[in-house]
Amino acid sequence: MTIMRFTITPKRELFKRDPMIYGHFLEHFHRQIYGGVFEPGSPLSDEDGFRKDVLEALRKIRTPIIRWPGGCFVSSYNWKKGVGPVRTPFFDKAWRVEDPNTFGTDEFIKLCRKLDCEPYICTNAGTGTAEEMSDWLEYCNLENEGEFARMRIANGYPEPYNVKYWSIGNENYGHWEIGAKGTMEWARLVMESAKMMKHVDPTASLTAAALVDLDWNINLLRGSGERLDWISIHAYWDAIHQTNDLAPYGRCMSYTAETEASIAQVRGLLTAMGLEKKIKIAFDEWNLRGWYHPNAHTVYQGHGKAEYLLPRDDNDINASYTMADAVFTACFLNTVLRNADIVGMANFAPVVNTRGAIFTHKDGIVLRSTYHVFDMFVNLMGDTVIDTWAEDVEPYVTPGLKGEVTVDCVDVVATRHNENGKIVVACVNKHEFEDKEITLCLPVNGDVRVTSLTGNSPDDYNDIGRDSVHPFENADAVIEKSDNCLRLRPPAHSVNIVEIG
Repeated sequence: MTIMRFTITPKRELFKRDPMIYGHFLEHFHRQIYGGVFEPGSPLSDEDGFRKDVLEALRKIRTPIIRWPGGCFVSSYNWKKGVGPVRTPFFDKAWRVEDPNTFGTDEFIKLCRKLDCEPYICTNAGTGTAEEMSDWLEYCNLENEGEFARMRIANGYPEPYNVKYWSIGNENYGHWEIGAKGTMEWARLVMESAKMMKHVDPTASLTAAALVDLDWNINLLRGSGERLDWISIHAYWDAIHQTNDLAPYGRCMSYTAETEASIAQVRGLLTAMGLEKKIKIAFDEWNLRGWYHPNAHTVYQGHGKAEYLLPRDDNDINASYTMADAVFTACFLNTVLRNADIVGMANFAPVVNTRGAIFTHKDGIVLRSTYHVFDMFVNLMGDTVIDTWAEDVEPYVTPGLKGEVTVDCVDVVATRHNENGKIVVACVNKHEFEDKEITLCLPVNGDVRVTSLTGNSPDDYNDIGRDSVHPFENADAVIEKSDNCLRLRPPAHSVNIVEIG
Protein backbone atom coordinates (compact mmCIF):
# COMPACT_ATOMS: atom_id res chain seq x y z
CA MET A 1 0.00 0.00 0.00
CA THR A 2 1.31 3.46 -0.94
CA ILE A 3 1.58 5.79 2.05
CA MET A 4 0.67 9.21 0.76
CA ARG A 5 2.42 12.18 2.41
CA PHE A 6 0.98 15.65 2.91
CA THR A 7 3.32 18.26 4.38
CA ILE A 8 1.38 21.05 6.08
CA THR A 9 3.06 24.36 6.95
CA PRO A 10 0.88 26.18 9.49
CA LYS A 11 2.93 29.39 9.36
CA ARG A 12 2.44 29.72 5.63
CA GLU A 13 -1.01 31.29 5.29
CA LEU A 14 -2.44 31.27 1.80
CA PHE A 15 -5.66 33.23 2.23
CA LYS A 16 -8.75 33.58 4.38
CA ARG A 17 -11.80 31.91 2.95
CA ASP A 18 -15.12 33.73 2.69
CA PRO A 19 -17.93 31.92 4.56
CA MET A 20 -20.14 32.53 1.51
CA ILE A 21 -18.48 29.56 -0.19
CA TYR A 22 -20.87 27.49 1.94
CA GLY A 23 -23.93 29.23 0.47
CA HIS A 24 -27.18 27.81 -0.89
CA PHE A 25 -29.87 28.35 -3.51
CA LEU A 26 -33.66 28.16 -3.75
CA GLU A 27 -35.76 28.25 -6.92
CA HIS A 28 -39.47 28.06 -7.63
CA PHE A 29 -39.11 24.54 -8.97
CA HIS A 30 -41.01 21.47 -7.78
CA ARG A 31 -41.07 21.48 -3.92
CA GLN A 32 -38.16 23.73 -3.07
CA ILE A 33 -40.30 26.70 -1.98
CA TYR A 34 -43.87 25.46 -1.59
CA GLY A 35 -43.92 22.32 0.51
CA GLY A 36 -40.22 22.79 1.13
CA VAL A 37 -39.03 25.78 3.10
CA PHE A 38 -42.48 27.46 2.98
CA GLU A 39 -45.65 25.59 3.96
CA PRO A 40 -48.31 27.78 5.58
CA GLY A 41 -50.90 25.76 7.46
CA SER A 42 -48.57 22.88 8.26
CA PRO A 43 -48.37 21.98 11.95
CA LEU A 44 -44.59 22.01 11.44
CA SER A 45 -44.55 25.64 10.27
CA ASP A 46 -44.17 28.85 12.26
CA GLU A 47 -46.54 31.83 12.30
CA ASP A 48 -45.08 33.08 9.00
CA GLY A 49 -45.47 29.76 7.21
CA PHE A 50 -41.84 28.63 7.33
CA ARG A 51 -41.04 25.03 8.18
CA LYS A 52 -39.43 25.14 11.63
CA ASP A 53 -37.54 21.89 11.08
CA VAL A 54 -36.02 23.24 7.88
CA LEU A 55 -35.07 26.50 9.58
CA GLU A 56 -33.39 24.58 12.39
CA ALA A 57 -31.41 22.48 9.91
CA LEU A 58 -30.33 25.57 7.95
CA ARG A 59 -29.25 27.33 11.15
CA LYS A 60 -27.17 24.33 12.15
CA ILE A 61 -25.10 24.66 8.98
CA ARG A 62 -24.92 28.43 9.51
CA THR A 63 -26.28 29.21 6.06
CA PRO A 64 -24.35 32.36 5.05
CA ILE A 65 -26.21 33.37 1.88
CA ILE A 66 -29.18 32.18 -0.21
CA ARG A 67 -29.64 32.91 -3.91
CA TRP A 68 -33.27 33.30 -5.10
CA PRO A 69 -35.69 33.15 -7.03
CA GLY A 70 -33.85 31.37 -9.83
CA GLY A 71 -32.66 29.78 -11.82
CA CYS A 72 -34.62 29.55 -15.04
CA PHE A 73 -37.75 30.63 -13.16
CA VAL A 74 -36.54 34.21 -12.85
CA SER A 75 -36.25 34.86 -16.58
CA SER A 76 -39.97 35.49 -16.91
CA TYR A 77 -40.68 36.51 -13.30
CA ASN A 78 -42.39 39.84 -12.55
CA TRP A 79 -41.21 40.74 -9.05
CA LYS A 80 -43.74 43.60 -8.75
CA LYS A 81 -46.64 41.14 -8.79
CA GLY A 82 -45.04 39.15 -5.96
CA VAL A 83 -45.24 41.85 -3.29
CA GLY A 84 -48.10 43.49 -1.43
CA PRO A 85 -51.36 42.17 0.00
CA VAL A 86 -52.92 41.07 -3.30
CA ARG A 87 -51.16 38.15 -4.97
CA THR A 88 -52.47 36.67 -8.18
CA PRO A 89 -51.32 33.18 -9.18
CA PHE A 90 -49.50 33.11 -12.50
CA PHE A 91 -48.33 30.54 -15.01
CA ASP A 92 -44.57 30.03 -14.80
CA LYS A 93 -43.48 29.64 -18.41
CA ALA A 94 -40.06 28.26 -17.51
CA TRP A 95 -41.35 25.23 -15.62
CA ARG A 96 -44.94 25.16 -16.98
CA VAL A 97 -46.76 25.21 -13.65
CA GLU A 98 -49.01 27.67 -11.86
CA ASP A 99 -47.17 29.48 -9.09
CA PRO A 100 -49.44 30.69 -6.24
CA ASN A 101 -47.25 33.81 -5.97
CA THR A 102 -47.51 33.80 -2.17
CA PHE A 103 -43.74 33.66 -1.73
CA GLY A 104 -42.11 36.81 -3.08
CA THR A 105 -39.47 39.35 -2.16
CA ASP A 106 -40.84 40.17 1.29
CA GLU A 107 -41.12 36.51 2.25
CA PHE A 108 -37.62 35.80 0.96
CA ILE A 109 -36.16 38.61 3.04
CA LYS A 110 -38.11 37.33 6.05
CA LEU A 111 -36.60 33.87 5.53
CA CYS A 112 -33.08 35.31 5.38
CA ARG A 113 -33.66 37.36 8.52
CA LYS A 114 -34.82 34.26 10.38
CA LEU A 115 -31.59 32.54 9.32
CA ASP A 116 -29.38 35.60 9.83
CA CYS A 117 -28.01 35.12 6.33
CA GLU A 118 -27.40 37.37 3.35
CA PRO A 119 -30.12 37.53 0.69
CA TYR A 120 -28.86 37.26 -2.89
CA ILE A 121 -31.42 38.25 -5.51
CA CYS A 122 -31.12 37.07 -9.11
CA THR A 123 -32.93 39.44 -11.46
CA ASN A 124 -34.96 38.87 -14.61
CA ALA A 125 -32.67 39.52 -17.57
CA GLY A 126 -34.77 37.36 -19.87
CA THR A 127 -38.06 39.19 -20.41
CA GLY A 128 -37.04 41.92 -17.96
CA THR A 129 -35.30 45.23 -18.57
CA ALA A 130 -32.53 47.23 -16.96
CA GLU A 131 -35.21 49.52 -15.54
CA GLU A 132 -37.14 46.64 -13.95
CA MET A 133 -33.94 45.30 -12.37
CA SER A 134 -33.08 48.69 -10.91
CA ASP A 135 -36.69 49.13 -9.70
CA TRP A 136 -36.27 45.92 -7.69
CA LEU A 137 -33.16 47.38 -6.12
CA GLU A 138 -35.10 50.55 -5.29
CA TYR A 139 -37.79 48.49 -3.55
CA CYS A 140 -35.23 46.70 -1.41
CA ASN A 141 -32.62 49.32 -0.64
CA LEU A 142 -33.84 52.91 -0.88
CA GLU A 143 -34.99 54.42 2.39
CA ASN A 144 -38.07 56.33 1.20
CA GLU A 145 -37.26 57.83 -2.18
CA GLY A 146 -39.34 57.05 -5.22
CA GLU A 147 -42.29 54.88 -6.07
CA PHE A 148 -40.81 51.53 -5.14
CA ALA A 149 -39.32 52.37 -1.75
CA ARG A 150 -42.71 53.83 -0.85
CA MET A 151 -44.34 50.66 -2.17
CA ARG A 152 -42.27 48.62 0.30
CA ILE A 153 -43.21 50.97 3.12
CA ALA A 154 -46.91 50.73 2.19
CA ASN A 155 -46.56 46.93 2.25
CA GLY A 156 -45.58 47.15 5.92
CA TYR A 157 -41.78 47.19 5.75
CA PRO A 158 -40.60 50.69 6.67
CA GLU A 159 -36.89 49.87 6.92
CA PRO A 160 -34.81 49.20 3.82
CA TYR A 161 -33.81 45.58 3.30
CA ASN A 162 -30.26 46.56 2.31
CA VAL A 163 -29.79 43.63 -0.04
CA LYS A 164 -26.13 43.72 -0.98
CA TYR A 165 -25.81 40.87 -3.51
CA TRP A 166 -27.52 41.00 -6.91
CA SER A 167 -27.16 38.94 -10.05
CA ILE A 168 -27.97 40.27 -13.50
CA GLY A 169 -29.66 37.28 -15.05
CA ASN A 170 -29.32 33.55 -14.77
CA GLU A 171 -28.14 31.33 -17.66
CA ASN A 172 -28.95 33.78 -20.44
CA TYR A 173 -26.26 32.24 -22.63
CA GLY A 174 -28.29 29.04 -22.90
CA HIS A 175 -30.89 28.16 -25.53
CA TRP A 176 -33.05 26.73 -22.73
CA GLU A 177 -33.37 30.07 -20.95
CA ILE A 178 -36.35 32.32 -21.62
CA GLY A 179 -34.91 35.49 -23.11
CA ALA A 180 -31.60 33.91 -24.13
CA LYS A 181 -29.11 36.43 -25.46
CA GLY A 182 -26.24 36.52 -27.92
CA THR A 183 -22.76 37.50 -26.83
CA MET A 184 -22.88 41.16 -27.85
CA GLU A 185 -26.53 41.57 -26.87
CA TRP A 186 -25.74 40.25 -23.41
CA ALA A 187 -22.73 42.49 -22.95
CA ARG A 188 -24.83 45.55 -23.75
CA LEU A 189 -27.73 44.58 -21.48
CA VAL A 190 -25.41 43.88 -18.54
CA MET A 191 -23.61 47.18 -19.05
CA GLU A 192 -26.84 49.19 -18.97
CA SER A 193 -28.35 47.16 -16.13
CA ALA A 194 -25.25 47.46 -13.96
CA LYS A 195 -25.15 51.20 -14.67
CA MET A 196 -28.74 51.74 -13.54
CA MET A 197 -28.42 49.46 -10.52
CA LYS A 198 -25.26 51.18 -9.30
CA HIS A 199 -27.04 54.53 -9.74
CA VAL A 200 -29.68 53.31 -7.32
CA ASP A 201 -27.20 51.85 -4.83
CA PRO A 202 -23.46 52.23 -5.46
CA THR A 203 -22.74 49.74 -2.67
CA ALA A 204 -24.63 46.89 -4.40
CA SER A 205 -22.38 43.94 -5.19
CA LEU A 206 -23.16 42.82 -8.74
CA THR A 207 -22.58 39.62 -10.68
CA ALA A 208 -23.62 38.66 -14.17
CA ALA A 209 -24.39 35.35 -15.83
CA ALA A 210 -21.32 33.84 -17.44
CA LEU A 211 -19.77 30.47 -18.22
CA VAL A 212 -16.38 28.99 -18.96
CA ASP A 213 -16.29 30.48 -22.45
CA LEU A 214 -13.68 32.93 -23.72
CA ASP A 215 -15.76 34.96 -26.20
CA TRP A 216 -18.74 35.34 -23.87
CA ASN A 217 -16.63 36.49 -20.94
CA ILE A 218 -14.33 38.81 -22.87
CA ASN A 219 -17.25 40.73 -24.33
CA LEU A 220 -19.05 40.80 -21.00
CA LEU A 221 -16.03 42.06 -19.07
CA ARG A 222 -14.91 44.57 -21.69
CA GLY A 223 -18.22 46.35 -21.37
CA SER A 224 -19.04 45.87 -17.70
CA GLY A 225 -15.88 44.80 -15.88
CA GLU A 226 -15.55 48.13 -14.11
CA ARG A 227 -19.06 47.85 -12.69
CA LEU A 228 -19.12 44.14 -11.77
CA ASP A 229 -17.87 42.57 -8.54
CA TRP A 230 -18.38 38.92 -9.52
CA ILE A 231 -18.50 36.64 -12.50
CA SER A 232 -20.99 33.79 -12.20
CA ILE A 233 -20.36 30.15 -13.11
CA HIS A 234 -22.85 27.28 -12.95
CA ALA A 235 -22.03 23.59 -13.08
CA TYR A 236 -23.94 20.30 -12.86
CA TRP A 237 -21.50 17.57 -13.77
CA ASP A 238 -23.89 14.62 -13.99
CA ALA A 239 -26.13 16.09 -16.70
CA ILE A 240 -29.22 13.89 -16.45
CA HIS A 241 -32.01 16.42 -17.01
CA GLN A 242 -33.76 14.20 -19.56
CA THR A 243 -33.01 10.72 -18.26
CA ASN A 244 -32.45 10.70 -14.48
CA ASP A 245 -29.91 7.99 -15.25
CA LEU A 246 -27.65 8.69 -12.30
CA ALA A 247 -23.93 8.16 -12.80
CA PRO A 248 -22.48 5.35 -10.66
CA TYR A 249 -19.97 6.11 -7.92
CA GLY A 250 -16.84 5.68 -10.05
CA ARG A 251 -17.96 8.04 -12.78
CA CYS A 252 -18.90 10.65 -10.14
CA MET A 253 -15.30 10.54 -8.94
CA SER A 254 -14.08 11.21 -12.49
CA TYR A 255 -15.78 14.61 -12.27
CA THR A 256 -13.87 15.72 -9.17
CA ALA A 257 -10.95 17.20 -11.13
CA GLU A 258 -13.12 19.33 -13.41
CA THR A 259 -13.90 22.09 -10.91
CA GLU A 260 -10.23 23.05 -10.68
CA ALA A 261 -9.98 23.30 -14.48
CA SER A 262 -13.01 25.61 -14.72
CA ILE A 263 -11.67 27.92 -12.03
CA ALA A 264 -8.24 28.01 -13.68
CA GLN A 265 -9.71 29.07 -17.02
CA VAL A 266 -11.76 31.91 -15.56
CA ARG A 267 -8.91 32.97 -13.28
CA GLY A 268 -6.61 33.17 -16.30
CA LEU A 269 -9.04 35.38 -18.19
CA LEU A 270 -9.54 37.74 -15.23
CA THR A 271 -5.78 37.98 -14.82
CA ALA A 272 -5.24 38.65 -18.52
CA MET A 273 -7.78 41.48 -18.38
CA GLY A 274 -6.30 42.94 -15.17
CA LEU A 275 -9.47 42.21 -13.17
CA GLU A 276 -8.28 39.46 -10.81
CA LYS A 277 -8.05 41.90 -7.88
CA LYS A 278 -11.50 43.39 -8.52
CA ILE A 279 -13.76 40.56 -9.67
CA LYS A 280 -14.21 37.21 -7.92
CA ILE A 281 -15.84 34.00 -9.07
CA ALA A 282 -19.28 33.10 -7.75
CA PHE A 283 -20.10 29.42 -8.31
CA ASP A 284 -23.68 30.44 -7.61
CA GLU A 285 -25.33 27.25 -8.84
CA TRP A 286 -23.62 23.91 -8.45
CA ASN A 287 -24.37 20.32 -7.65
CA LEU A 288 -23.05 16.96 -8.74
CA ARG A 289 -26.31 16.00 -10.42
CA GLY A 290 -28.48 18.01 -12.77
CA TRP A 291 -32.16 18.33 -11.92
CA TYR A 292 -34.51 15.90 -13.63
CA HIS A 293 -37.05 17.78 -15.77
CA PRO A 294 -37.68 15.86 -19.00
CA ASN A 295 -39.26 17.63 -21.97
CA ALA A 296 -39.01 21.04 -20.34
CA HIS A 297 -35.87 22.55 -21.88
CA THR A 298 -36.03 20.68 -25.16
CA VAL A 299 -37.56 21.66 -28.49
CA TYR A 300 -40.19 19.00 -27.93
CA GLN A 301 -42.35 19.98 -24.97
CA GLY A 302 -44.23 17.26 -23.14
CA HIS A 303 -47.92 17.36 -24.07
CA GLY A 304 -49.28 15.85 -20.89
CA LYS A 305 -48.20 16.14 -17.26
CA ALA A 306 -47.02 12.55 -17.31
CA GLU A 307 -44.43 13.59 -19.90
CA TYR A 308 -43.01 16.69 -18.25
CA LEU A 309 -44.38 17.35 -14.74
CA LEU A 310 -44.96 14.13 -12.81
CA PRO A 311 -41.46 12.74 -13.49
CA ARG A 312 -40.01 15.57 -11.40
CA ASP A 313 -41.09 13.66 -8.30
CA ASP A 314 -38.19 11.29 -9.06
CA ASN A 315 -35.81 14.04 -7.92
CA ASP A 316 -37.00 13.26 -4.41
CA ILE A 317 -36.13 9.57 -4.36
CA ASN A 318 -33.79 9.67 -1.39
CA ALA A 319 -31.92 6.53 -2.46
CA SER A 320 -30.43 8.69 -5.22
CA TYR A 321 -28.28 10.68 -2.77
CA THR A 322 -25.46 8.41 -1.73
CA MET A 323 -21.85 8.62 -0.61
CA ALA A 324 -21.02 9.55 -4.21
CA ASP A 325 -22.84 12.84 -3.68
CA ALA A 326 -21.17 13.38 -0.30
CA VAL A 327 -17.64 12.65 -1.51
CA PHE A 328 -18.06 14.80 -4.62
CA THR A 329 -19.44 17.66 -2.52
CA ALA A 330 -16.47 17.49 -0.17
CA CYS A 331 -14.05 17.49 -3.12
CA PHE A 332 -15.80 20.54 -4.56
CA LEU A 333 -15.49 22.39 -1.25
CA ASN A 334 -11.83 21.40 -0.98
CA THR A 335 -11.22 22.80 -4.46
CA VAL A 336 -12.95 26.06 -3.59
CA LEU A 337 -10.87 26.34 -0.41
CA ARG A 338 -7.70 25.87 -2.45
CA ASN A 339 -8.87 28.72 -4.68
CA ALA A 340 -10.41 30.94 -2.01
CA ASP A 341 -8.40 33.93 -3.22
CA ILE A 342 -10.52 34.06 -6.39
CA VAL A 343 -13.70 32.10 -5.46
CA GLY A 344 -15.65 34.10 -2.89
CA MET A 345 -19.10 32.54 -3.15
CA ALA A 346 -20.68 29.19 -3.99
CA ASN A 347 -24.35 28.22 -3.80
CA PHE A 348 -25.33 24.56 -3.56
CA ALA A 349 -28.35 24.08 -5.81
CA PRO A 350 -30.77 23.65 -4.26
CA VAL A 351 -30.75 23.33 -0.49
CA VAL A 352 -34.26 21.87 0.02
CA ASN A 353 -35.84 19.02 -1.99
CA THR A 354 -35.09 18.28 -5.67
CA ARG A 355 -31.36 17.47 -5.47
CA GLY A 356 -31.12 19.32 -2.16
CA ALA A 357 -29.34 18.54 1.07
CA ILE A 358 -32.66 18.51 2.99
CA PHE A 359 -35.76 16.50 2.08
CA THR A 360 -39.14 17.43 3.56
CA HIS A 361 -42.16 15.23 4.15
CA LYS A 362 -45.39 15.74 6.06
CA ASP A 363 -43.94 14.46 9.34
CA GLY A 364 -40.43 15.94 9.25
CA ILE A 365 -37.22 16.04 7.26
CA VAL A 366 -34.46 13.76 6.04
CA LEU A 367 -30.88 15.02 6.09
CA ARG A 368 -29.25 13.64 2.98
CA SER A 369 -25.57 12.75 2.78
CA THR A 370 -24.62 16.15 1.36
CA TYR A 371 -26.15 17.95 4.34
CA HIS A 372 -23.65 16.30 6.66
CA VAL A 373 -20.74 17.42 4.48
CA PHE A 374 -21.83 21.04 4.94
CA ASP A 375 -22.28 20.44 8.67
CA MET A 376 -18.72 19.13 8.96
CA PHE A 377 -17.07 21.81 6.82
CA VAL A 378 -18.99 24.77 8.20
CA ASN A 379 -18.76 23.84 11.86
CA LEU A 380 -15.31 22.26 12.01
CA MET A 381 -13.03 23.69 9.31
CA GLY A 382 -10.92 26.77 10.01
CA ASP A 383 -11.17 30.20 8.41
CA THR A 384 -7.65 30.46 6.97
CA VAL A 385 -6.28 28.11 4.31
CA ILE A 386 -2.68 27.06 4.95
CA ASP A 387 -0.08 25.55 2.67
CA THR A 388 -0.18 21.82 1.91
CA TRP A 389 2.36 19.94 -0.21
CA ALA A 390 1.38 16.51 -1.49
CA GLU A 391 3.80 13.68 -2.31
CA ASP A 392 3.26 10.15 -3.64
CA VAL A 393 -0.46 10.63 -3.99
CA GLU A 394 -1.90 7.41 -5.31
CA PRO A 395 -3.76 7.70 -8.62
CA TYR A 396 -7.33 6.45 -8.78
CA VAL A 397 -8.35 5.19 -12.23
CA THR A 398 -12.09 5.31 -12.66
CA PRO A 399 -14.50 5.09 -15.60
CA GLY A 400 -15.54 8.45 -17.06
CA LEU A 401 -18.04 9.29 -19.77
CA LYS A 402 -15.44 8.88 -22.53
CA GLY A 403 -13.09 6.27 -21.14
CA GLU A 404 -10.94 5.90 -18.07
CA VAL A 405 -10.05 8.99 -16.02
CA THR A 406 -7.26 9.26 -13.47
CA VAL A 407 -7.76 11.44 -10.39
CA ASP A 408 -5.97 11.70 -7.05
CA CYS A 409 -7.22 9.02 -4.71
CA VAL A 410 -7.07 11.27 -1.65
CA ASP A 411 -7.87 14.99 -1.51
CA VAL A 412 -6.47 17.01 1.42
CA VAL A 413 -6.87 20.68 2.40
CA ALA A 414 -5.55 22.21 5.63
CA THR A 415 -6.97 25.21 7.48
CA ARG A 416 -6.42 27.04 10.75
CA HIS A 417 -8.80 28.70 13.18
CA ASN A 418 -7.39 32.16 13.73
CA GLU A 419 -9.02 32.51 17.15
CA ASN A 420 -7.36 29.53 18.81
CA GLY A 421 -4.72 28.39 16.31
CA LYS A 422 -6.25 24.92 15.94
CA ILE A 423 -5.30 23.14 12.71
CA VAL A 424 -8.17 21.37 10.92
CA VAL A 425 -7.65 19.19 7.86
CA ALA A 426 -10.24 17.92 5.42
CA CYS A 427 -9.27 14.52 4.03
CA VAL A 428 -11.42 12.83 1.39
CA ASN A 429 -10.83 9.23 0.32
CA LYS A 430 -12.41 8.85 -3.11
CA HIS A 431 -11.67 5.15 -3.53
CA GLU A 432 -14.83 3.12 -3.86
CA PHE A 433 -13.79 0.11 -1.76
CA GLU A 434 -10.33 0.57 -0.22
CA ASP A 435 -9.26 2.23 3.01
CA LYS A 436 -6.10 4.26 2.46
CA GLU A 437 -3.14 5.24 4.61
CA ILE A 438 -1.81 8.78 4.66
CA THR A 439 0.75 10.73 6.64
CA LEU A 440 0.20 14.33 7.65
CA CYS A 441 3.55 15.99 8.33
CA LEU A 442 2.99 18.92 10.69
CA PRO A 443 3.46 19.88 14.36
CA VAL A 444 1.01 17.79 16.37
CA ASN A 445 0.24 19.72 19.53
CA GLY A 446 -2.56 18.44 21.74
CA ASP A 447 -5.31 15.98 21.06
CA VAL A 448 -6.38 14.65 17.68
CA ARG A 449 -10.03 14.15 16.81
CA VAL A 450 -11.27 12.65 13.55
CA THR A 451 -14.88 13.05 12.44
CA SER A 452 -15.80 10.76 9.55
CA LEU A 453 -18.72 10.45 7.18
CA THR A 454 -19.06 7.19 5.29
CA GLY A 455 -21.57 4.46 4.57
CA ASN A 456 -21.87 0.71 4.67
CA SER A 457 -21.37 0.85 0.90
CA PRO A 458 -20.71 3.58 -1.68
CA ASP A 459 -24.43 3.53 -2.44
CA ASP A 460 -25.61 4.02 1.14
CA TYR A 461 -28.17 6.76 1.73
CA ASN A 462 -30.61 8.28 4.23
CA ASP A 463 -34.39 8.15 4.00
CA ILE A 464 -37.49 8.35 6.17
CA GLY A 465 -36.76 6.00 9.06
CA ARG A 466 -33.24 5.31 7.76
CA ASP A 467 -30.25 7.22 9.11
CA SER A 468 -27.36 5.20 7.72
CA VAL A 469 -25.07 8.08 6.71
CA HIS A 470 -24.10 10.47 9.50
CA PRO A 471 -20.89 11.90 10.98
CA PHE A 472 -19.24 9.98 13.80
CA GLU A 473 -16.09 10.29 15.89
CA ASN A 474 -13.63 7.86 14.34
CA ALA A 475 -10.81 7.07 16.77
CA ASP A 476 -9.84 4.06 14.64
CA ALA A 477 -8.71 6.39 11.86
CA VAL A 478 -5.62 7.42 13.86
CA ILE A 479 -2.81 4.89 13.36
CA GLU A 480 0.11 6.75 14.93
CA LYS A 481 0.79 10.16 16.42
CA SER A 482 4.15 11.84 17.11
CA ASP A 483 5.33 15.42 17.62
CA ASN A 484 5.60 16.13 13.91
CA CYS A 485 3.64 13.40 12.20
CA LEU A 486 0.16 11.93 12.10
CA ARG A 487 -0.62 8.67 10.34
CA LEU A 488 -4.25 8.15 9.40
CA ARG A 489 -6.40 5.54 7.72
CA PRO A 490 -9.43 7.23 6.10
CA PRO A 491 -12.08 4.65 5.20
CA ALA A 492 -13.19 3.95 1.66
CA HIS A 493 -15.65 6.46 0.15
CA SER A 494 -15.35 8.81 3.10
CA VAL A 495 -15.14 12.45 4.15
CA ASN A 496 -12.97 13.11 7.19
CA ILE A 497 -12.27 16.21 9.26
CA VAL A 498 -9.13 15.99 11.38
CA GLU A 499 -8.86 18.45 14.28
CA ILE A 500 -5.42 18.91 15.86
CA GLY A 501 -4.95 20.75 19.12
